[in-house]
Amino acid sequence: MNVENDKNCSWINDLDPRSNIKTLKKNEDCEWLIIGAGYTGLSAARKLGQLYPNQKILLVDAQLAGEGASSRNSGYLVDTTLNDGFTSNKELDDYKKKADIYKLGIEAIKKFIKEHQVDCDWNECGKYFASSRKEDKKILENFSDTLSKLGFEHNLLSNKDLEKRLGTNFYDIALHTKGGILLHPGKLVRAMIDTLSDNVNLYENSSLLNWKKVNDIVVCNFNSVIIKTKKIIFATNGFLKTLGIKSNYNFPITLTASMTRPLTDEEFDYIGKPREWGVLPVRPMGATIRMTKDRRILIRNTAEVYNPFKMSQSELNKRALKQKIGIKKRFPQLPNDIIQSTWSGIVSRTRNSSQIFEKIDENIFVAGCYNGSGIGVGTLFGEQIAIKASNEHTEEIETIEVRNKPTWLPPQPFLDLGVKARLIYERLRARSEI
Repeated sequence: MNVENDKNCSWINDLDPRSNIKTLKKNEDCEWLIIGAGYTGLSAARKLGQLYPNQKILLVDAQLAGEGASSRNSGYLVDTTLNDGFTSNKELDDYKKKADIYKLGIEAIKKFIKEHQVDCDWNECGKYFASSRKEDKKILENFSDTLSKLGFEHNLLSNKDLEKRLGTNFYDIALHTKGGILLHPGKLVRAMIDTLSDNVNLYENSSLLNWKKVNDIVVCNFNSVIIKTKKIIFATNGFLKTLGIKSNYNFPITLTASMTRPLTDEEFDYIGKPREWGVLPVRPMGATIRMTKDRRILIRNTAEVYNPFKMSQSELNKRALKQKIGIKKRFPQLPNDIIQSTWSGIVSRTRNSSQIFEKIDENIFVAGCYNGSGIGVGTLFGEQIAIKASNEHTEEIETIEVRNKPTWLPPQPFLDLGVKARLIYERLRARSEI
């Protein structure tokens, strides 16, 4: 699994470059091996370091720790999601199960931030589900009914209110939920790297080629290096399928995003000096868009079946044109050359928008596939899969395990054809929202 990420992600480039990066150079034996150093892997390693201070724990990533999906997302810590389509009483119960997991994810992040005094631009400003189409009012009214039944604080807003809050008259209607949090994903995941305990050995730019179980030991082959471990946790999210983990239950989707330079005082004044905000689309393929704390605009309005290991600069440039159009739709008064960077990232999906959390074998465990909600849920699942792998139990694990399990996916090439067809359909439905 050889991943080549572009160097353009603004969240990552905001941070000072890390030093003392280690790669695998010799064979190793250990009690614990974690594959993948994003939110899930880092949280699993942190928890194991606390539980087993005298045991050897290895954490290995194919790229730089935290610089995959963990830093490349839009920075939403979500309490609710809209595009699950829950309507009946039975489905309402399913939605509550998912919302309970989101709540535990937020609590896990809050606990980490408090314990380590992390500055990650935390802002409990909530989020907007917004649309420029009047006919989407019914969708939001139904969603409002769902949230009311479950006790989520929220309110519906019309065009004039939204223009004051967002600095754009593009949106006709929105629903604001108060429990969502905006943050800087790069700062958060960097803090998780910096706070690993001394008995956690982090190796980066070290790709797992293949693995097998031999008796009670898991043998992992890297480039000319072998790791033998008593227990292994797979936390590679969008790349689980590549490693033969739950292959028929998850698939990767490639996203691209762009971020502008900071707005000048004059530009910021012109749009009404709005406070930081985040908008999610009512329709699945619409644009996710943020006004950041430092006056930058982030937009994500592409999702596609694409090679998850690499996207060239020329391909990124093509997608940046779509993002330029999306920004100009909302802020026509801003200059044409305002986009400063464009990057790609991977989100892992399941057929029914559920997550993977399970014991594969006596000493093989996996957590991942967060369907776009990986900051909180990934952190929670990392901590709890470490506890589950230790043969312990918690109330959090009980909450996780009553969720609906991921459903089976068709084999290739039918899977890709089906996903592509669905994305085209949703893109057509949301074309005015891009």
